[in-house]
Amino acid sequence: MTTQSGVHEKGKITLLDAIENSRKRKNFSKAGAVATFTGVVRGEATGKKKVQKLTLEAYEEKANETLKKICRDLMKKPGIVDVQIHHLLGDFAVGEDVVYVIVAGSHRKQVFAVLEEAVERYKVEAPIFKKEHVLTRKGEIKGHWVAEEKGG
Repeated sequence: MTTQSGVHEKGKITLLDAIENSRKRKNFSKAGAVATFTGVVRGEATGKKKVQKLTLEAYEEKANETLKKICRDLMKKPGIVDVQIHHLLGDFAVGEDVVYVIVAGSHRKQVFAVLEEAVERYKVEAPIFKKEHVLTRKGEIKGHWVAEEKGG
């Protein structure tokens, strides 16, 4: 399966699919390291509220364009042979995967630095929206849209 970086419906791509995409690149033989980041649904929201589920939506056309641009920019860095960002959309339970970032390159230090930059950039630049469904003190489940927080 070869899938381009971008947003995908939940279940359309796995971390293993994305890693396999990297291995199929014509210049993968130059890679000495592959690093991945998997973002998962955290069970606790701000204020120690218990998250029941997360809904992720996107302005898909712009999100795809943005994620591909980030990957193209980072591919220009020395020693980098592949960068992929796959953000999933839909409803997710606590602990489920929501995003995969894969970086392949010549050396681990290059790969780790680019991996971190890719994660920080997609969180700021991509129009992907998160709705947390939390359990209130009264035992009700309420949903609210949240802005990304630094360090989250």
